Amino acid sequence: MSTLAWIITVSLLGGVLSLLFAAILAFNARISWLSVLVSYAIGALLGAAFLNTLPEAFEHAENPMQVTMTVLIGILVFFILEKLVLWRHCHLEDCEVHDLPREHSPIHHTDHDHGRSGMMVIVGDAFHNFVDGILIAAAFMVDVQLGIVTSIAIIAHEIPQEAGDFIILLNSGYTRRQAFLLNLFSTFATVVGGVLAYFMLHNMNHLVQPLLAFASASMIYVAMSDLIPGLHRRPEIRATIQQVSLILLGIASIWLMGNFFPHD
Repeated sequence: MSTLAWIITVSLLGGVLSLLFAAILAFNARISWLSVLVSYAIGALLGAAFLNTLPEAFEHAENPMQVTMTVLIGILVFFILEKLVLWRHCHLEDCEVHDLPREHSPIHHTDHDHGRSGMMVIVGDAFHNFVDGILIAAAFMVDVQLGIVTSIAIIAHEIPQEAGDFIILLNSGYTRRQAFLLNLFSTFATVVGGVLAYFMLHNMNHLVQPLLAFASASMIYVAMSDLIPGLHRRPEIRATIQQVSLILLGIASIWLMGNFFPHD
């Protein structure tokens, strides 16, 4: 099998497999658990950003400030995008984004954020998957065995993060079918990144660092801006302990995957 065939097959198969595993994990959870699992999603997003994509971005950067500046710009871009979504809803729906009452249940239909955090996650995930495709292609172009090992590592890293993405999309008001299709669409970015890298890798090295930093910005923004504020509506001690424990579990799952399946 040719190198290009390996890249396309592994990128597509790996993305679909990680997506299916993540869907099984997320969809088997009861709807009443979504508010609890959002805490895990926060941990998975922050873990993926600070333990995975940001360290890789720093490895590809000549100057660390290039990474931090890109993250800052990315956070500002996502803030503007979210403002545009809010502006659209305020014009089309009489500002019900701001005016609807909030119930204690984080999955109550009035508590959905009209897809804002879900949209941010999908955009960031697409960038992340695109970079994964570049990494897969680079590994296969060196050696097939290295490519396979790298692909397994990327799939292992993606499962907890994809599960967190599903939970965020469901919490954001999307149906299970919509959440699956959106995540499936974002996985095709891996194939696109892999194919482009195969033909243009020598011209694309400079894109890896900003794409990784931008993906990190999306994860940090969604976790800190869209998800964590919702946890503050349950300030009781028992809920706080539960939330902190699940955030740590989300971070730990990313850390464990990174240690058991490290990839360079």
